[in-house]
Amino acid sequence: MNLTIQEVLNRAFLFLQQHHREPKVAEILLLHHLQYSKVQLLMELRSPIPQAVYQAFQADLKHHVETGIPVQHLTGVEQFYGRTFAVNEHVLIPRPETEELVQYVLGEVKQRSQPLSVLDVGTGSGVIAITLKLEMPSLTIEAGDISADALAVARLNAKALKADITFRESNFLEEWLNQGKQFDLIVSNPPYISWSQQDHLIDTVKDFDPDLALFADQDGLAAYQQIISNAPKLLAKQGCLAFEIGDQQGEHVKALVKNTFPKSDVVIIKDLNGKDRIVFAKKCV
Repeated sequence: MNLTIQEVLNRAFLFLQQHHREPKVAEILLLHHLQYSKVQLLMELRSPIPQAVYQAFQADLKHHVETGIPVQHLTGVEQFYGRTFAVNEHVLIPRPETEELVQYVLGEVKQRSQPLSVLDVGTGSGVIAITLKLEMPSLTIEAGDISADALAVARLNAKALKADITFRESNFLEEWLNQGKQFDLIVSNPPYISWSQQDHLIDTVKDFDPDLALFADQDGLAAYQQIISNAPKLLAKQGCLAFEIGDQQGEHVKALVKNTFPKSDVVIIKDLNGKDRIVFAKKCV
């Protein structure tokens, strides 16, 4: 069988649709196995596909359909803010909503002239900390995660992308509480899904993303409570907090911030889909 790349793609699209999977997975996997750029793929659509590539591609495609394993776990990478990050089963796969958090934070910190220090809590693959540092090199950034395996991925990404960040293994803010350090901004995309919602998640998420990065007690608010309650010990004067949130959590997280920082200026920002996605607090101290 001497199929062209276009024919293989067409068959894969149909196969994925028939099994209620995202058709775009076909192109991502094929680019990975061919080691092509998108432009190369378009130029070679009429070319025959090498047999070894076809067999490896088919095996991954079937594995994805049968198990729900994320395509990012098969390729080992995901794109975030125009850069390629390594990912695996130990970290949350970066989402577009988190790019919106980073974009909003950058807009805020660029309004302040002096060099700023940032703490990224629950860094996972390091996408927030690394992107902030690369987009704004004057920032001094530290980042932590409770998972040593996640930190290994974050360090790998920071080294590959040449981002100077200090990483620490820490349960939320614990490692910094007794160091006397202060930060101008604490940012976090913490676990925020309630355990009661576990069965409602698609298999590509609930069966493969680490529970540590997904779920939190107290209806998904426990991580925010932990971070916010300890933030007064770490935030510098005029310090800020920035969180990614679940789309039903805006007012709850805002109330947690206001209870700890009554004079703060707190806003809830919607994502591109019109859902509450970011809570940002200024002038907390």
